[in-house]
Amino acid sequence: MSDFSSLDLREIARKLGQEALGAVRPERLVAENVAREGRRLIIGGQILNLDDFKKVNLISIGKAGPALVGAMLPLVSDRLEAAVITGSRERLEEGKKSYFPAAHPLPDDWSLMAGRRAYELALSLTETDLLLVLISGGGSAHLCLPEEGVSLDDKRQITDLLMKAGADIRELNTVRKHLSRIKGGRLARAAWPARIFNLIVSDVVGNDLESIASGPTWYDSTTFEQAAVILQKYRLWEAAPESVRRILEEGRAGLREETVKKGDRVLEKVKPIIIGDNLRALYAAKEAARRLGLETVILTSEDQGEAREAARNYLNKIREFSRKSREQKRAFCLLAGGELTVTVRGLGAGGRNTEFVLACLVEIFKSEEAFRGVDWLVMSLATDGRDGPTDSAGAWIGPESLEKVKTAGLVPERYLENNDSYRFFQEIGSLLKTGPTGTNVMDIRLFLLAPGQG
Repeated sequence: MSDFSSLDLREIARKLGQEALGAVRPERLVAENVAREGRRLIIGGQILNLDDFKKVNLISIGKAGPALVGAMLPLVSDRLEAAVITGSRERLEEGKKSYFPAAHPLPDDWSLMAGRRAYELALSLTETDLLLVLISGGGSAHLCLPEEGVSLDDKRQITDLLMKAGADIRELNTVRKHLSRIKGGRLARAAWPARIFNLIVSDVVGNDLESIASGPTWYDSTTFEQAAVILQKYRLWEAAPESVRRILEEGRAGLREETVKKGDRVLEKVKPIIIGDNLRALYAAKEAARRLGLETVILTSEDQGEAREAARNYLNKIREFSRKSREQKRAFCLLAGGELTVTVRGLGAGGRNTEFVLACLVEIFKSEEAFRGVDWLVMSLATDGRDGPTDSAGAWIGPESLEKVKTAGLVPERYLENNDSYRFFQEIGSLLKTGPTGTNVMDIRLFLLAPGQG
């Protein structure tokens, strides 16, 4: 029987996080999915003869944008006509390449400029052109071109209202797509009849192509009617800018063209390839944990819903594994992924990952006895390095966290009710700060349990 008493769970968590992020590095994903052999470009096993195209153009959006481009350019630079890239730190024009700074989660003037440039590039293409579209999480904010009559401020306002109300990514994107000239397949419509290859790093549950970056080059199954219903669901119809209500009302009445739908001819020229996702990151962490001697289970890669409710559900399972660890002298690593939401009711600072971990801590305090004789650690990490509007990627807790809370006289429930999870973990020194990672495949959660002092 193995001796797990000396396991450093914080070091294990760090290693597993590194392995997970390393597996979805854009450079690695491109190298594994794209190759150049003379005049042939091989993408996901499909061979393209570059001599069949007069021009090769590129649009890269999202938090992995610059890194994806950095890996892709050496393969196509000799044929490249023009490129629009978001996610850079500053505005740059380098010959054929235009770089735009990134804004997230709300679009800004740079997003608007990038959206216009991408739209103009798409409109300029013909049936003899190839458009490579590199898509990653954050692309909805990076590339913004509202419908005529909707200002950037209006788009920012409705996006902010929906996020604070706890709308999930599909609901948020349903509204955004129906206020946009490029989302919901409209960028592909502008580029038709050019041939389009999408290389996608997914940041949505189920790798839903409609939702990733609001699906600029894919079909959209949602409608103006559904977008309006979402605003009504969250009681935001009256709070929404007048221009937003007008666009949606006109769309419901059939006075505006819908987003691109399944079966549209423009999609005949579009080929999407998922090159990285949350499950890939989880498998990398699982393999690393196995090498360290932990029995490892991937619980899900499709977490959704409120962070607090998810924490309660997970703790029911974790208590059972705690019992197994203590009684059977076994060490476990439980992994999960996805993207939770937070309905903001307080005035504090934090994100979905820190809120989840704080909610877990509250639940653990209610059942400390279940964790006696066991060393444990809970961690939740945003793979892009930014948890909501903060400079942290998430947080972690362990037995020492309970002692710090007691010694400092903190009341976790008060921080949770004020949505102040960032400041709570700042107080006890448990924030995770990775800085921007250059990728984005939603969030990763891990639960480590090993027999020990508890």
